[in-house]
Amino acid sequence: MGWYTPTSPSPDLAGTLVCGWSARTQGEHLLVPDACMDILWIRGAGIRVCGPETTAWSFTLPPGTESVGVRFRPGAASHLLRTSAAEVRNIRVGLGDVLGSTWERTLTDRLDNASGYAERIALFENAVRAWRNRGPEADPLIGTVRQALARQSWNVGALADAASVTERQLQRRCNDAFGYGPATLRGILRLQRFMALAQSGTRTGLAELAATAGYSDQAHLSRECRRISSLTPSDLLAGEAPDWHGTDSVVDVGNVQARGRRTGEESAA
Repeated sequence: MGWYTPTSPSPDLAGTLVCGWSARTQGEHLLVPDACMDILWIRGAGIRVCGPETTAWSFTLPPGTESVGVRFRPGAASHLLRTSAAEVRNIRVGLGDVLGSTWERTLTDRLDNASGYAERIALFENAVRAWRNRGPEADPLIGTVRQALARQSWNVGALADAASVTERQLQRRCNDAFGYGPATLRGILRLQRFMALAQSGTRTGLAELAATAGYSDQAHLSRECRRISSLTPSDLLAGEAPDWHGTDSVVDVGNVQARGRRTGEESAA
């Protein structure tokens, strides 16, 4: 994608951010849900917080529109922004609507007057550090859920039992952190895992990719892919979505296990 450049976050923010990115937008683009939230600056429009998405959506900006942002790991933004992710699900809001006008005014002024993309990403990273340092600490359950579902498609009941919480507690805490419950998160991360496996080249063919990613079969992959991304699996892999995060990923392909290898823990439901 010549118009869009992802960059790895600073090492101290690797557990909070998937990537930074810069873009000079042209044409229409499709964004596929990845369980992440973004904060971005658009020249002439200010700063926007992009909530977690449940379905794909397309956007078009005037040719050459400059924008810069940072993408949070799933569940990592809500406690830093002191807002439930469910409140911004499927919408974009101004930073002032979340953190107040002082933060929005100060950061917007600095971004508007920065010398280039690298400086703007650094400004966003410094803001993330400030939000992280002021506390409170993140809910430890959220990191556990993120890591578990990044690796395999856990049954929700089994995941709640492993985390020593009730399914209702798991639903509520996931809704606040991720913007939706564990079942929705599982489906979105499973599709991300499918794309990451395809990019890694360790599996070939849609049937094998589907099984390794945690789908019951290729037809299950096709249904879920169309529901979440609006595309067929082949069209999804041929598009821009697999490259949105650069060299990093929101899933853990290195620890993916084939479906059914650990009986009772993984479910393609």
